[in-house]
Amino acid sequence: MAANTVNESKTNREVLLGFLEEAEPWQLLSNQFPSKVGGRPAWLSQVDLPTVSELQCDKCKLPTVFLLQVYAPITEYDRCFHRTLFVFCCKTPACYTRNDNKCFKVFRCQLPRKNDFYPFDPPPDEKPEQLVNKHQVLDSGLKLCRLCGCLGQKACSRCHSVTYCCKEHQTIDWKQRHKKECSNESSQCSEELSSFLFPEWELVTEAEELPAKDEELHEAHSLDQESMACLNNGLEDSELESMALHETQDSKVFQKFKKRIANEPQQVLRYCKVGSPLWVSAEHVPREEDVPECPCGAKRLFEFQIMPQLLNHLKVDTMDASIDWGTVAIYTCADSCDQGTKYSAEFIWKQDFSGDQAV
Repeated sequence: MAANTVNESKTNREVLLGFLEEAEPWQLLSNQFPSKVGGRPAWLSQVDLPTVSELQCDKCKLPTVFLLQVYAPITEYDRCFHRTLFVFCCKTPACYTRNDNKCFKVFRCQLPRKNDFYPFDPPPDEKPEQLVNKHQVLDSGLKLCRLCGCLGQKACSRCHSVTYCCKEHQTIDWKQRHKKECSNESSQCSEELSSFLFPEWELVTEAEELPAKDEELHEAHSLDQESMACLNNGLEDSELESMALHETQDSKVFQKFKKRIANEPQQVLRYCKVGSPLWVSAEHVPREEDVPECPCGAKRLFEFQIMPQLLNHLKVDTMDASIDWGTVAIYTCADSCDQGTKYSAEFIWKQDFSGDQAV
């Protein structure tokens, strides 16, 4: 458990780095409160799951697919004793247009220690003697899509033994395996992960340790956020002058990105609640007004970012096109407001590399 958990950043804004490790399937179930990448979501609340329409890609209108979840409790608030952030993304490469976040979704869910779904005490570290299959039906009775693990109320009209979130996922699963299963009603439906999903990994975290020569770089990071904001505002004054300045600034930002990740090149996530993202470019850096407030009225602040290195583990490369990003920054309610058992939508900012950049 300790390796999976990220707690609210300390006063020095310590950065936690996320890495991928293999894990036993039982370690990635909901009652273990995992941080993980790929596979099906390990839902925290067992009710009020995001609806099919809430999970749709805003561009192609197809369902997004589970990308990762981060278990990030906030110890100061009882309502956040259990707290997980869930990120979903579209699998259609054409939806990944430059610096556009419409193909991503992020949801926050939190529960107090005393709740209707989990014991008061932490789960044991040993493998349970009996594993209960909750991939298709939650304890609450909610049925899940057999393919993606999201809310699924559409049953196979022939066998009625499996359900789906949409016709598209039912068609994919029919071609992959259910056609054979459905013709032999006595056989048990396979629980193996579909190749349609991203490969499943445990997400573990370690504190970032910077070499002594990089300490000054770390301290100056927040100042660079201000200088980039000033740069963006200055474009209105003199287009030619600012273009030249921008090229210099963009190179500087990208070189800083490469230098910072060189110490731990396998990092796939950076967590620093209320800190600053490590941008890959001086282009498309959000201003404060670009990040919408939470419906409760509180500001949304940076919590973590997804790194481009994660793409290497998702098996998404194709000969023609593939999903892509430079970095994906997640902003959440500063108060982590109480929404009961609901999954509250939060905000994502997608930034892509400049044309001549490569990690």
